[in-house]
Amino acid sequence: MSKIEKISKIINEGDTAGAEQLIHNDYQFLMHASGKTLSKKDVVGWIGMKDVKKDKVRVLFENDEVGFEHAMVTFKDGNKEAVMSYYKFKDGKIVYQETGATKLPK
Repeated sequence: MSKIEKISKIINEGDTAGAEQLIHNDYQFLMHASGKTLSKKDVVGWIGMKDVKKDKVRVLFENDEVGFEHAMVTFKDGNKEAVMSYYKFKDGKIVYQETGATKLPK
């Protein structure tokens, strides 16, 4: 299973222990939709809230250095987005992520 497939499974299951293992301590997550940058602690906490479900995850490209993914995301409040993600890997873990999202009708 690729790192992108693993993080998608971790997010859908709310698996904070898995997130702690797969996400690098130097992790940064830039969300272009809001302009916010989140840390590992922020994202692990968010995963534990089980706020989002990823569906139709497509790994567009992945190697030992980078990965690209497209997925449909549904939030607990019913909002939906099509999300493109860029991942950077370090020491076999996710060290950086950027997302761009397009809001979809509920």
